[in-house]
Amino acid sequence: MSLLLAAESHPGFQDEYPIGPSSFEFKSLSDFTLFGLHVAVTRLVTMAFFATIVLCLFFLIALRKPKLVPGRTQFIAESIYGFVRDKIARDVMGPDGLRFASYLTCLFVFIFVLNLYEILPLAQAPVTGRIAYPAVLAIITWVLFITVGIKKQGLGTYFKGALFPPGVPKFLYILLTPIEFVSTFIFRPFTLAVRLFANMFAGHLLVLIFFSGALYMWSVGGLQLAFGSVAFLIGIVVTFFELLIISLQAYIFVTLTAVYVAESLADEH
Repeated sequence: MSLLLAAESHPGFQDEYPIGPSSFEFKSLSDFTLFGLHVAVTRLVTMAFFATIVLCLFFLIALRKPKLVPGRTQFIAESIYGFVRDKIARDVMGPDGLRFASYLTCLFVFIFVLNLYEILPLAQAPVTGRIAYPAVLAIITWVLFITVGIKKQGLGTYFKGALFPPGVPKFLYILLTPIEFVSTFIFRPFTLAVRLFANMFAGHLLVLIFFSGALYMWSVGGLQLAFGSVAFLIGIVVTFFELLIISLQAYIFVTLTAVYVAESLADEH
């Protein structure tokens, strides 16, 4: 509150260092029409493409000529894959999960890097802080666990097991089936996307407030220099805390994806 009041007395500050939803609004670098759709290439889109290219090159270089005694790059790549394979795919999904380990690894590192932009110098904005990116990833998970379930059990058996749990009196299906449908096929992708988006949006806003507050108080001078230094130090602490959140959110998203696929692979629900 004190920062906002101070900003009102120093009107040029809010224009130079905006705090709020506008911090996630980026001007288009390029606009064009593709198949009748308007496409705008923003800084976040560029960052997402750059992350994709870097990750592809990293794994291609690391695993192009694998050695019995791995070098540093190969060791890092194998460690990431081994962690996701053993701690997520195998632990959550069992032996069947090993065939999904490569996808889950790609999903994990991709989300991690998109989150990591929040604290990287010059970038300083998580790509997943815009709901469109978590939403697309959640839709992919949604399509994956439905497709896997249909392939494993058959169309009718899968939806029957998902919507009509066995051992329940038939008259309760009138109430239970709509609840199962909403919770399984609507709330799952919705909560998956919103959880990632909300955490990254809130974290970025928190970091932005502390560092912007420090810049403002340093610009005022006087006793505000001391308060600005405190705000800056707190901002550094929050940044390191956000590094934990960045990793945790990538882990949670991938783990829940594995849980949903594991349920689709199960013979009974």
